[in-house]
Amino acid sequence: MQVRREDRSAGTVTTVVLVEGMTCRTCERRIERRIGRIAGVEHVAASATRARVEVRSAGPVLDAALAAAIAAAGYRVGRTPWLARDGRTWLAAAGALALVAAVALAAEATGLPGIAAGVGDLREGGLLIAGLLGLAAGVSTCMALTGGLVLALSAAFAAGRPAVAPGGLALRLRPGAAFLAGRVAGFALLGAALGAAGSAFVLPPLVVAALMLSVALVMTVVGVRLTGVSPRVAAWSPTLPAGLARGLGVDADGVRRYSDGRAALLGAATFFLPCGFTQAVQVYALSTGSPLAAGAIMGVFALGTVPGLLALAGLPALLPARRQPAILRVVGVVVLAFAAVNATAGLRLAGFAPTGGPQDATGPTPIVEIGDGVQTLRTFQLGNGYQPADAALYAGMPTRWIVESLDASSCAIFLQVPSLGLAVTLHEGENAIDLPPLEPGRIAYSCSMGMYGGQLTVVRPPQGTGAAPGG
Repeated sequence: MQVRREDRSAGTVTTVVLVEGMTCRTCERRIERRIGRIAGVEHVAASATRARVEVRSAGPVLDAALAAAIAAAGYRVGRTPWLARDGRTWLAAAGALALVAAVALAAEATGLPGIAAGVGDLREGGLLIAGLLGLAAGVSTCMALTGGLVLALSAAFAAGRPAVAPGGLALRLRPGAAFLAGRVAGFALLGAALGAAGSAFVLPPLVVAALMLSVALVMTVVGVRLTGVSPRVAAWSPTLPAGLARGLGVDADGVRRYSDGRAALLGAATFFLPCGFTQAVQVYALSTGSPLAAGAIMGVFALGTVPGLLALAGLPALLPARRQPAILRVVGVVVLAFAAVNATAGLRLAGFAPTGGPQDATGPTPIVEIGDGVQTLRTFQLGNGYQPADAALYAGMPTRWIVESLDASSCAIFLQVPSLGLAVTLHEGENAIDLPPLEPGRIAYSCSMGMYGGQLTVVRPPQGTGAAPGG
């Protein structure tokens, strides 16, 4: 038995026991209650994240008594492994990964990620275009953020209720439906507040990046827990303080009572997540200056996302109970994929990740126009990013960067250059951005969501270009 005595003072004994299988606050509470019933035990503190329980008693407690109490709670004494030992778990996860990769490749081949291209200009189409953008968002890039949350919510609900009576379809879809109902209502109400505000509120890029990385971290833990590949990481799921948890619906047994209201509030809170589609529609709603119009626009947009997100939410809920362990592993891989997308986007937005897209075949030779000591660089913003993805310019010379916006249907219109402190909302046609003389190097830029990016390669100028030779 893996039991370690730590200290003895004034007749008090502290015993630390390694426990295998704890993954959540509920596990901790069960073990604490069982050990707390042993005669002489004064205090028990179980920690799922540390995979151990600390027992303070008036005197030594028999190892057998501790082991029996832990077993009665449904766990066992032992070291929780970092990696699952069951080969079937890894085989199932590998199969899920292959399936998700195949679906992703098929989506790329059919052009699904660029589904919003050609939908139209939101400023001209109003409610109709807002709804179409919502439909596109529900099955494309924004699904990586909101989709991961609704999927994790539905998967957790399904895992907690493995046996559902026949005809219980409404019960199984309830978490996703409540989440999406709250999302639609929240978007409408908060959109109305935007219209009343009448001025833009833009979070700094680093704040948005931190938010995306935080969401990615939580989704990673949820994904690992669903796949089962790391019992130790699965125990890192965020937990609330006991008092706050009880106020949010945790009973004396540590079992959470599901609440439609909490699911709806989570859906409404997605209004603040940095989805590029959402931001584009928010800016348009803001520009209306009308609470009624802005609320209608945001509500219709959120309503458009419902079909795709509800279909995603139904994956872990609609299968028979005997199939749920397998599908939950697939769901875990999907959540991990969404987490990777968000983490990459967050890092790119913070200026730490390399930009995507192909490099120019011509290499780092600037294609610029030089006149009156200023170089003019021209690039393009499309619905699926920026072209060229790597544009070169000369060091030591002021630059007028002309970005021609050809598609207003994605977050690419919100251009961010973190290292230069620039945040520009591109309007249709040519947009002029004045840059100071720059040092040689690479400057990453991206959309406000970090999904699309590019870079400026600053090179030393040859003699005769008019730029300072030292750069």
